[in-house]
Amino acid sequence: MNTRSRRLLPLVVALAAGLAANPAPAAETLRPVVVASGLDHPWAIAFLPDGRALITEKVGRLRLLRADGTLSAPLAGLPAVDVRGQCGLLDVAVDPDFKRNGLVFWTFAEPGDGGNSTALARGRLDGDKLSEVRTIFRQQPKVSSSAHCGSRIVFLRDGTLAVGLGDRFSRRDDAQLPGNHLGKFVRVDRDGRAPADNPRAAGMAAEVWSLGHRNVQGAALHPQTGELWAVEHGPQGGDEVNVVERGRNYGWPLLTYGRNYGSGTRIGDEGPRAGFEQPLKVWVPSIAPSGLAFVGSERYPGWQGSLVLGALRGEALVRLTLDGRRVVAEERHELGARIRDLRQGPDGWLYALTDGADGRLWRLER
Repeated sequence: MNTRSRRLLPLVVALAAGLAANPAPAAETLRPVVVASGLDHPWAIAFLPDGRALITEKVGRLRLLRADGTLSAPLAGLPAVDVRGQCGLLDVAVDPDFKRNGLVFWTFAEPGDGGNSTALARGRLDGDKLSEVRTIFRQQPKVSSSAHCGSRIVFLRDGTLAVGLGDRFSRRDDAQLPGNHLGKFVRVDRDGRAPADNPRAAGMAAEVWSLGHRNVQGAALHPQTGELWAVEHGPQGGDEVNVVERGRNYGWPLLTYGRNYGSGTRIGDEGPRAGFEQPLKVWVPSIAPSGLAFVGSERYPGWQGSLVLGALRGEALVRLTLDGRRVVAEERHELGARIRDLRQGPDGWLYALTDGADGRLWRLER
């Protein structure tokens, strides 16, 4: 057992015993203020430096939210999107150097021989349209599946992009095979090339950063340490929070607190186990975590440094109090809607996208 596993063992034992399954009631109620409505299964939001924002709709539309709260028509120029089940147009991210280069990046289910796979594209935003659009990375292999396409894009401090990729449900064992992109985080540069300092262990695809993931639904960069934090869905329990590090294996499906659907039978071990990373937090039963953000705003006194996330099944904002990498407290704020994405805006407020055919963007005020 490595040092990190020994350090996390008491936490994991407590989680397995259900001691962390009942969070304390929320201290106060958040007040959702509608900023935009009429969105068709919105999936992600990214803020632009000029006060506008980009919103993806899973049905294959990318739209601009103007500073006055109106929505643009869908932006032209996107590649073909395979919209089925959990797959479609997914995350969107704005280049940190956007003021100079105008670049935005998005992930989507790309159709092709063998089915589809999650791909990463980029384009230049010129006013209300996209130009110079091209797909720069494609998950391999393509799979005949409509599940676990979900992904998030995070710009790391060195300007490279980390992209979380699902195991596609029917190919869960591939999450442990380093030569493909299923159930992995990949790291690429702005042109989609694998940086030379990626792990590149024997048999590992050049783009792979970490392996053993199931269905990544939220990711964020820690504002002080620069660490990549992520949340992913487990099956029938076993949702996880992880710090995603270079070359590490996060266990799926060999290590999980989740169970097989329907039967409830065990899938793998719960760990700890040498060579695998233990989650920092587990939910049993599932809350279906989604968008993830660190709070750095004075809008929420006492929340600075907290990790907040949306919950689909849980229909709530979940706040985790941290001590370094330890989760020391959990607080739930019921919102009464499935939350697909959660981000902190440049004005310091938290913004939540609700899931569904009539999705809304909420500003969460106190």
